[in-house]
Amino acid sequence: MRNNIDGVLTAIVTPFDEEGALNLAELRQQVQRQLRAGNGVFCGGTNGEFFVLNEQEKVAVARTCVEEVAGQAPVVAHIGEVSTRETIRLGRQVAPLGVDAVSVITPWFVPLKQRELIAHYTAIADALTVPVFLYNIPARTGNTIEPQTARTLAAHPNIIGIKDSAGSYESLRGFLDAVSDIDGFDVLNGPDSLIHQGFVDGCSACISGLANVAPREINAIWTRFKAGDIAGSQQAQESVTGLRTALYQVAFSPAAVKKALQIMGHEVGGSRYAVTFTPEQENTLRRIVSPLAR
Repeated sequence: MRNNIDGVLTAIVTPFDEEGALNLAELRQQVQRQLRAGNGVFCGGTNGEFFVLNEQEKVAVARTCVEEVAGQAPVVAHIGEVSTRETIRLGRQVAPLGVDAVSVITPWFVPLKQRELIAHYTAIADALTVPVFLYNIPARTGNTIEPQTARTLAAHPNIIGIKDSAGSYESLRGFLDAVSDIDGFDVLNGPDSLIHQGFVDGCSACISGLANVAPREINAIWTRFKAGDIAGSQQAQESVTGLRTALYQVAFSPAAVKKALQIMGHEVGGSRYAVTFTPEQENTLRRIVSPLAR
């Protein structure tokens, strides 16, 4: 496993077949596509539709990704469940597979105080041997990890960073500022619109849903930045920001990304949650992705 996780990790989709079952052969194809672009893998997250996968499926997805990546790039698996107990249970099944780290979303439905979030994450980090990333996405869970809470949890030796998908620069900047003097605790950027700025400000990596559709274009933001071509990185960001805006105006991220991939010729199947596309929406997506190569 890797000691550092940097660059681009694609929040990879979970392919289904025509009957709605896991399509692990297609998942392997999608992993290889990301590896060719230079990207790592973040599996079982929002774009991976973790919220409609059962426990066995989540383990199968993580195992498949680790096997296919075969040490060529980082693999982070999301294991967050609504309860501390179930998160630990899943984490103990995923950890031995060889993932580099796991990510844990805040519990949802029930509002929690910051001290309760600290207790939740501490218990998980205590119980697992695999490194843990906090995962902040309040629009989907109703619970927000505050920057000071992240700083407090950074003292735990098994908590190595936070993935911030709150969607605003203010949130990302807040975490970067809160942990700027803490070695070994990384901030991962979630919003595709902030990839370049995140790297400029000190993010170690981005977790990109859009990289499913445009893996090379997203990777260019990182590789140009890493090479010192800041203007080129910004230019690459501007090109994908327009793509992101157009794509996500059509539908919520997982479904829009999957439909775009289908239009591009990838057999990833549909989404399991209740979403439909009108012919007009499909035509819009077709126009959006037409410039992108397979």
